[in-house]
Amino acid sequence: MGQTAALFDLDKTLLDASSAQLYARYLYRQGQIGRQELARVVWWGILSNLGLLDMRDLIPKLLSQAAGDDEGEMRRLCDRWFVEDVVPHVTESGIRQVDHHRAAGHVLALVSASTQYVVEPMAAYLGFPGQFVCTHLESQDGVLTGRIIPPPCYGQGKVVWAERFAAEYDVDLSASYFYSDSISDLPLLERVDHPVAVNPDPRLRRLARKRGWPVQRFY
Repeated sequence: MGQTAALFDLDKTLLDASSAQLYARYLYRQGQIGRQELARVVWWGILSNLGLLDMRDLIPKLLSQAAGDDEGEMRRLCDRWFVEDVVPHVTESGIRQVDHHRAAGHVLALVSASTQYVVEPMAAYLGFPGQFVCTHLESQDGVLTGRIIPPPCYGQGKVVWAERFAAEYDVDLSASYFYSDSISDLPLLERVDHPVAVNPDPRLRRLARKRGWPVQRFY
């Protein structure tokens, strides 16, 4: 038997917002994207929440736009953005739940569709550096290729990455917890023994009630 883990989604779970939208707004304020590009990201978020957009196809297309960017500059930009725009959206209730599992001796980790440039600093901020899985942007010789390391950490892809994490950290996923807001995370919610719906979207709320899963509010 492996260890018990507490896995946490990031967007609209530990954060009270979407990191992708926070980043787009940050780039807009920095003058790096225009109003039309910002509106497109917001619209994609709305469609995704309604279940009208397949993020498995969209994520690689979106991240392909980073091809040729300097990874060091990307990290420096995202580190500033994280401190200025992401930290204020970390929920106090989420931190308390993380601390609850820490006190219980559980292995802590983030499991997010976002990239390493927000998930990595978030794991460090929460006190478990390096313990995360996410959608990884590939780089070669310090330059982003615009490709991801497959699969994207979304839907069934989250199960793939979570199982890799479990093997590395001697975790028994069947005995573990997963906190998420989204019906898109159903594969991993069904993979663990303790699924928890956090500020769930309408479809996940209905399913949680039907199956008797705990429902919590972090914000």
